[in-house]
Amino acid sequence: MRFLFLLGLLSVLLFGETTLKIAEYNVQNLFDLVRSGSEYEEYIPNTRANWNKKNYAIKLQHTARVIKDLHADIVALEEVESVRALKDLRRTLQGEGVYYRYYAIADAKPTAVKVAVLSRVPFVYKKEVWVSRSIEYRNILELKYKMDGEVFYLFVNHWKSKSGPESRRIYSAKVLKRRLEEIGYDKNIVITGDFNSDYEEYLKFKHRYTLNDTNGKTGINHVLDTLNATQSAKKVHLLSKELYNLWYDLPKEQRWNYIHNKKKETLDSIIVSKPVLERGGFDYVYGSFGVLRRPYLFYKKNINRWYIRYSRKGGRHMGKGYSDHFPVYALFRIE
Repeated sequence: MRFLFLLGLLSVLLFGETTLKIAEYNVQNLFDLVRSGSEYEEYIPNTRANWNKKNYAIKLQHTARVIKDLHADIVALEEVESVRALKDLRRTLQGEGVYYRYYAIADAKPTAVKVAVLSRVPFVYKKEVWVSRSIEYRNILELKYKMDGEVFYLFVNHWKSKSGPESRRIYSAKVLKRRLEEIGYDKNIVITGDFNSDYEEYLKFKHRYTLNDTNGKTGINHVLDTLNATQSAKKVHLLSKELYNLWYDLPKEQRWNYIHNKKKETLDSIIVSKPVLERGGFDYVYGSFGVLRRPYLFYKKNINRWYIRYSRKGGRHMGKGYSDHFPVYALFRIE
C-alpha cells in the first residue's frame, strides 16, 4: 500500500498532474430511524414494516461496501433522507477504513429523499438550486471545487421518476440549464445524478404515450443539448453550449446500470461541458467512464436491490440486498 502511495505521489511530481475519481450512486432509499412525517410508508421506523435498528445497520453496511469498492474521491448520492442518514453512512464507512472528511446534502426542502455528496477533497461552497417550491421536485445540489489552481463545478440531480410524464423532467432540466448559463459553458462542469432518463431518452420514450407529453422533446437530450454528441470522448467535438454524456464513451453493449422489466436502462449519467473534454487544465480521462458491477450486486440475472417483501399487509424489510441501481464513475485529470 505504501509503495502504491509513493508511486502515485511520484507520478504527480514527475508529470505534474492529479487524478480525481468522481462516482454517482443511487443508494435506494437510505432513511434514518427518526420519524419526520415525510417517510414512505414502509420506511416509518419501528412499525410492522420492520424498518428498525437491525435493518438500518445492514442497509448502511451494504451501502458502505459499494462505496468502498468504488474507491472514489467524490461520491454523488441520491435517495438519502437526511443529514443524519448521511452522517451515519459516513461513520459506517469510517469503520471500514474509508474516510470522507467533507459532505453536503440538499436538505432545505422536506422531500422524502434528497441528493448528497461525500468528498475527500474540500469544496469552495455548497448551494441548492431550487427547482420548485413543490415537494414534487427535488432540489439540485451544486458544489464548487478548486484543486491545484483548477476550478470545476459539480451538480447532483434527481429528476422526477417515470410515474410522471416527460414535462416533469423538462422542468428540472430547464432550471439546471439556467444555472449553467449563469456560470458559463466555458467553465469546467460535471453534472451527475439519477435523471430517470436514458442517455438516448428521445428514442426510447417516443412511442410511450403516457410519458411523451412534450411532442418528442426530452430534458436530458433537448434541453441539456446532448443530442448530437454521440461519438467516443476522444473523437467528439462539442459546440460551445453542447454537453457530453459519458455513456457514449463505453461500448454500446455495456451502456446500462438499471434493469426494468428485464430491459437494461441507463437512468443515471455523468455529463460534462466542452472544456472538460479538451486537453489542458481539468480533463476527463478518455475511456475511464464505467459501471461498478461486482458479483455481489447481482441476484441471478437481476440487480440485487434492497429487498422488501410485499403482501396485503404492506411491505416488510428482509435485511437483504443493496440498491436497484449500479454506480457509475469516471476519472478526471488536473494538470
